[in-house]
Amino acid sequence: MTVEAGSNVAVRGLAQVGRLTTLGVDVARLTFRRPFQVRELVQQCWFFASVTILPTALVSIPFGAVIALQLGSLTQQIGAQSFIGAASGLAIVQQASPLITALLVAGAGGSAMCADIGSRTIREEIDAMEVLGVNPIQRLIVPRVLAAMIVATLLNGLVSVVGVVGGYYFNVVMQGGTPGAYLASFNALAQVPDLWISEIKAVIYGFVAGIVAAYRGLNPGRGPKGVGDAVNQTVVITFLLLFLINVVLTGIYLQIVPPKGM
Repeated sequence: MTVEAGSNVAVRGLAQVGRLTTLGVDVARLTFRRPFQVRELVQQCWFFASVTILPTALVSIPFGAVIALQLGSLTQQIGAQSFIGAASGLAIVQQASPLITALLVAGAGGSAMCADIGSRTIREEIDAMEVLGVNPIQRLIVPRVLAAMIVATLLNGLVSVVGVVGGYYFNVVMQGGTPGAYLASFNALAQVPDLWISEIKAVIYGFVAGIVAAYRGLNPGRGPKGVGDAVNQTVVITFLLLFLINVVLTGIYLQIVPPKGM
């Protein structure tokens, strides 16, 4: 009985993954089909930006400070203070910025998106659109997923700048580091592909966050409680997927792009 129950759970899990993948393929396919909802895209970009810009900036400052202080203390112990700029800067640009952006896009924007789509679903607005011959994925989901991707890309740049500046301040002012050594080491080891992989991660994270939020919004439980459960599931599932994707992308990047030497 236990084995049968476990197999049923596995089958349901695979079915969920299949439907989620199908939704992602449909969104990618319908993105290039006319008519394109430009007004909806602009509104959703503004909505995502309005709920994520301030929290992203506020989180990136202490995050950059923690990285700078921890790495500064470590480099002092091993006598490599001159590499603090490169270590903290690359850690912020490659890893911290995309993850902070993704978590806030998923936690703030994705949860709100799931709640909006879920409330439309339980009010049977999605069914009414299908009866009227309007594709709800093209009309509602595509603009929201694209907005999540665009805002995630822009926020990633904001987090990178704020994080690096914050790390510079805390290392130079609070730990007595040398401004020239900080900037020289960062310039010596950082390279353009580091920024590219950061932006690529942000785009993928925004796409995944949007797809998961849309899927759970289109498939909530019954009533308002079902929508609330769908919102919670959206945040948890998105976080797990993002950390897994981050490991894969980081491993691929480190194998393809050679490190820059001094």
